Amino acid sequence: MRLLAGVFLFALGCGSVSEPDAGSTDYRQEMRDFVACISDYARAMSPGFMVVPQNGQELITSSGLPDGPVCTEYLQAIDGQGREDLYFGYEDDDIPTPQEETSWMESFLDLAEQEGVEVLVTDYCQTAGHVDSSYEWSEERGYISFAADSRDLDRIPTYPAMPWNYSAEPVNSLEEAHNFLYLIDDGQFSSKGEYLDVLSATGYDMMILDLYCCGDPLTSADLAILAQKPGGGRRIILCYVSIGEAEDYRWYWDPAWSTEPPSWLGPVNPQWPGNYLVEYWDPAWQSLMFGTDSSYVDMVIRAGFDGVYLDKIDSFETFETM
Repeated sequence: MRLLAGVFLFALGCGSVSEPDAGSTDYRQEMRDFVACISDYARAMSPGFMVVPQNGQELITSSGLPDGPVCTEYLQAIDGQGREDLYFGYEDDDIPTPQEETSWMESFLDLAEQEGVEVLVTDYCQTAGHVDSSYEWSEERGYISFAADSRDLDRIPTYPAMPWNYSAEPVNSLEEAHNFLYLIDDGQFSSKGEYLDVLSATGYDMMILDLYCCGDPLTSADLAILAQKPGGGRRIILCYVSIGEAEDYRWYWDPAWSTEPPSWLGPVNPQWPGNYLVEYWDPAWQSLMFGTDSSYVDMVIRAGFDGVYLDKIDSFETFETM
């Protein structure tokens, strides 16, 4: 039986009744708490539900330094740690990431692996040599990786012809996956039918997809098709959810916010028009993300996804520098 959202959140200690004073807000801990609350809630609703934050790997330690004390409760709340631009794309697509930046990120990602948290790397490159290096360097460190040839994540790369480390074996956990597809823009598909046909025919062990396709949410029947590899083996399907920014093309967006925004809605992201910074610790925003029948995570669970891939975790950095 579904618990009333308010009772559940109170029991978990999630969703403050009042907004913290701006000067005293620990933006990193607020994000850790937010992710942990989503994880606790989702796992109670769907045992085994996977939670993977993207970027913001500094949250792994309390000091934000790779040799700092590990945040055990946060690591227990997540199953994986995503990271973009580790080897290519940090400064521009298909450009090698500066070594000092790579080394900094690797120090946290290696720590995550040591703590039993699987690392998922997304590089943005299309030159064949860069693609090969991206996969090889990730494999050397035990990471799962995807070389995206488009920053929009709107297509399946044509190189390599088969997914890196292709396997027909069934996959039931992140640790069993050898590769993944990250595709959250359906603009190149003419219909949901085409989308399902093309994606289900691929050999990826795991997919990170949007909840919506061609204007409608994916259903449990759709997910059953996508979760089966061509050879019959099972694969993992994660749903992309941005929790650190609001997107004006989502169902929760109120057109009135353009002139009368809620107190928790911040400025637009200049790199991604239509995406707005949010005070992610605010209960009103969090209630849109989880805890009610119409919230994001609840819709994801009902559709039958295996977990969520949480984006804009690193929004805490924006608040720290504002």
